[in-house]
Amino acid sequence: MSGCVVWLTGLPASGKSTIAAATCSVLRARHLECVTLDGDDVRKALVPAPGYDPRARAQFYETLARLAALLADQDAIVLVAATAHLRRFRDNARTLAPAFLEVFVDTPLAECKRRDPKGLYSGYDTDLVPGVGTVYEPPERPDFVVRPDTRDAALRLATLIIEQGGQHDQKARFG
Repeated sequence: MSGCVVWLTGLPASGKSTIAAATCSVLRARHLECVTLDGDDVRKALVPAPGYDPRARAQFYETLARLAALLADQDAIVLVAATAHLRRFRDNARTLAPAFLEVFVDTPLAECKRRDPKGLYSGYDTDLVPGVGTVYEPPERPDFVVRPDTRDAALRLATLIIEQGGQHDQKARFG
């Protein structure tokens, strides 16, 4: 199987990281090389730590897209769980990757606010939160859609990745 980048986008607290980790577990159980790049974890690993102003975000998503493409070029399935709130960030990642799937974790804002494990929606600086103070541009034609009531999202996403075998041309919508 060829490497690919699977970018999970959605509002903060939509479930991107949870779905990415579960999907990676399914793929590993099938003896496929899989790496998860969680946006928050990658931010913590970078020195100096990237900021959240528009320029810093653009640089961060460029770095994340290049890192994901580098790993995919080595035949890894790379699951990126990162908001990438502007379409241009995800479009850029698509151009860099050997193969690319865009997954929209379509969780309503009210549900994201209810979950909010990091306190982003009730924090002092909600102007920086995509979907609240900063625009979030959902995908226009995602390859896969996950909604809060989607059953077996990780298994279905893993199956799509395996079926595509690195040739991600077909569109699939579940949920």
